[in-house]
Amino acid sequence: MLPTSFPDKKEIAKLTASMLLEIKSVDFNSKTPFTLASGLPSPTYVDCRKLMSFPRIRSTLMDFLTVTILRNIGFEAFDNVSGGETAGIPFAAMVAERMALPMTYVRKNPKGYGRNARVEGLMREDDRVLLVEDLTTDGNSKISFINAIRKTGASCNHTAVIFYYDIFKNAKPLLSNNGITLHYLCTWWDILAEAKKRNAFDHETLTEVERFLEDPETWQDKCKKI
Repeated sequence: MLPTSFPDKKEIAKLTASMLLEIKSVDFNSKTPFTLASGLPSPTYVDCRKLMSFPRIRSTLMDFLTVTILRNIGFEAFDNVSGGETAGIPFAAMVAERMALPMTYVRKNPKGYGRNARVEGLMREDDRVLLVEDLTTDGNSKISFINAIRKTGASCNHTAVIFYYDIFKNAKPLLSNNGITLHYLCTWWDILAEAKKRNAFDHETLTEVERFLEDPETWQDKCKKI
C-alpha cells in the first residue's frame, strides 16, 4: 500500500530516533570506542540491520522513508528501486513494494564469474533509479553504488536512507558534486536529543558523545594518541 499522509519531517526524525533507541540499535560508549568501517574510532554506533527483526517498527520506518521520497521528489520520479549490498537490499525491497516498482541490487564489487556484474536484476538503460540504503556516513559508498548503476545507462540522482550521520562536513558537498541528492529520516543530532530526553545513557557518556559529534576529527585524533 502506498503511504501518502504522515507526520512532518521534524516529527518523523523524532519518532525514528525514538524507535532506534527503543530496540537498542544505538550504542554509546566513550570509554571503549567502536571502530568504524573507515578504521577510525567512534563513541557512537548505530545498527539499522536490527530493524528487520521488529515488524511494527520496520513497517513504520519503511512507510516514513517512502513518504519522504514521495514528498521530496515526486510520485512518478522513478522506474526502479535499487539496494546496496548488503544492508540496503531488504529496505530497498520494502520500499519498492510500497512504490509498486521493480527492485534491483548493487554489489560492492563485481561478482568475479559469470556476467561479472555489479547490478543484479533487470535495469534498463532509460530507468530512473532510486538507491536505498540503511545509512550514510561520509557518502563514499553511495557514490560507488551509483556509479555502478550509471554504467548500465540508467540514471541515478537520489539516494534515500534511514539514518544519516550528519557530522562529516564534506559528505553532502561530495554527494552534490557527483549529482546526488540525499534523503534521510534522522541524524545523530536527533538521536542525541531523544537520548537526553529519555536519560538513555549516563550524563558523562552523553557529554562525551556530544563532544565527538561537534568535532569528530579532533575527537578521533585525541583518541588515537591515548
